[in-house]
Amino acid sequence: VQLQASGGGLVQAGGSVVLSCAASGRSFSSYAMAWFRQAPGKEREFVAAITWSGDNSYYLESVKGRFTISRDNANNTVHLQMNSLKPEDTAVYYCAADPVLKLGPTVEYDYWGQETLVTVSS
Repeated sequence: VQLQASGGGLVQAGGSVVLSCAASGRSFSSYAMAWFRQAPGKEREFVAAITWSGDNSYYLESVKGRFTISRDNANNTVHLQMNSLKPEDTAVYYCAADPVLKLGPTVEYDYWGQETLVTVSS
C-alpha cells in the first residue's frame, strides 16, 4: 500500500489542523492505520492509531482529548483532526499502515507515507 499525507502547515497555538492520508492499493480496510510524529531533535513517537473497521482508536497521552483519528474505508483515507494545538505539537507527521495494530512509543509499521510538517506558533 502506498500512502500520501497532506494537510500540514503553520497554525497559531490553540488552532486546529486536519491531516489526511490517502492510501492506494488493495484492501485498505485490512490495515490498521496510525499517525506518528518527530519533533526537531527528538525521536519519532506514536501519536494515534485506529483499527481496521474504525471502531477503536488509541492515542498518545498528551494528545488525548485534542486529537481525533478517523478513517473512511470507502475512500481509502485516514484523518487526524488536531485541535487546541500547542507549540510542543510542532513536528513532522507521518501516516503509517500495518496489517497488525501496534501500539507504543517506538513501534514500527510496515508502510509509511511521506512527512507533512505542522508548525504551531506561540
